[in-house]
Amino acid sequence: MFAKKVHIVSLGCPKNLVDSEVMAGILAGNGYRLTDQPEEANILLVNTCAFILPAREEAISEILRMAAWKQQGDGPCSFLVVTGCLPQRYGRELVEALPEVDLFLGTAEVPHIGLHLDSLLSGIGKKRPRSVVGRPAFLMNASHRRLISTPAGSAYIKIADGCSNRCAYCVIPSIRGKARSRSIDDIVNEAEGLAARGIRELIVTAQDTTAYGLDRKEKPTLSGLLRGLAAVDGLSWIRLLYTHPTRLTTELLRTIADEKKICRYLDMPIQHCDDAILAAMNRRGGGVLIREAVAQAREIIPGVSLRTALIVGFPGETRRRFENLLSFVREMRFDHLGVFPYSREEGTVAAALPSRISEREKERRRNLIMEEQSLISRDINSAFIGTWQDVLVEGQGELSGYNRIARCRHQAPEIDGITHLRGGNPAPGTMITCRIIAADDYDLFAEIT
Repeated sequence: MFAKKVHIVSLGCPKNLVDSEVMAGILAGNGYRLTDQPEEANILLVNTCAFILPAREEAISEILRMAAWKQQGDGPCSFLVVTGCLPQRYGRELVEALPEVDLFLGTAEVPHIGLHLDSLLSGIGKKRPRSVVGRPAFLMNASHRRLISTPAGSAYIKIADGCSNRCAYCVIPSIRGKARSRSIDDIVNEAEGLAARGIRELIVTAQDTTAYGLDRKEKPTLSGLLRGLAAVDGLSWIRLLYTHPTRLTTELLRTIADEKKICRYLDMPIQHCDDAILAAMNRRGGGVLIREAVAQAREIIPGVSLRTALIVGFPGETRRRFENLLSFVREMRFDHLGVFPYSREEGTVAAALPSRISEREKERRRNLIMEEQSLISRDINSAFIGTWQDVLVEGQGELSGYNRIARCRHQAPEIDGITHLRGGNPAPGTMITCRIIAADDYDLFAEIT
């Protein structure tokens, strides 16, 4: 008999994290023990991202780091398993490139993870395929048990998988398949279970949440789903990520404004503002539509906090077009903003485009926008000083004099700033009211009185 102890490393986006939590839940139900310490594990599992080059580099680095634990020889580790987007994208190429790995599993193998690990443990010496990659058709449902790994009180809920937008720079449709939405009843059922387990904040995620329901025969709407989630007892905050500006309907915005549990927070990745660049990216709509979407969101949802993401250095982004983008950032004054240098991905339409821009220039452009955004963010944050805010406590403080970290309604986990708390010792996962006493570029500082 072999011990069944697994260490899971989850890389990439929140959607990938949900897959990791589902695999952890399945393994726990199959008699495996999960451990945070790789040196204690019999099996090391790395759930990977392969969206862009930095993500792939991080995945390879983490795989090799886990391989070092396996190869030490004086520990219990016998197997290294790699799952997720990297195997799904590169399949058998990895078998030769990474001989340290015992098994590669694509995204469709999430529900079968227990069977795969059982086979590894019981079949030492037997020949078996090292790569199992099929059609990316898996879509989780409420019957899949999850081991929540996010800070206390908060959890992601994945309402769909895959994407049908076909942006010219993006490999997600080829890795994750076409958009596939869950039913409203199934999602609400899962939300009720999460609330019963003490979850106070539910973060709605998908590749494109505003495409929710378009693939289903009954055509459920995101607005209808959000109203269903808002009716779940026990939830306090519902946060919406990954919306597309062309699908921000008046009904959706009014739903966000009307439902008290839905945070007045909108994540709307626009990628660029130039019509020619957006057309080359195969992004529907143009600069005028984006401006209209921002204006309408701010009109219908007073006090809404807007987050966006931009790509700089896309083929054809002339200096003039970049300067226009920089001016656009100054004009729009987004509350939160992330910038990514364009990553040329094989197999995408954009990979064949001319007018390429050097990596050094891409990084320069990224830095210019982030410098501008830091000034905007500090100005916006300063306006909170002296106000009272509800916060969700996440855990132990990171700064001297501030014994807890938390988040306000306008701060999403990982991607936005945090609120540093002092005074009192509220338990992680609880919601309290505090007074904002200071601010910097991205974080707030508060005291409990």
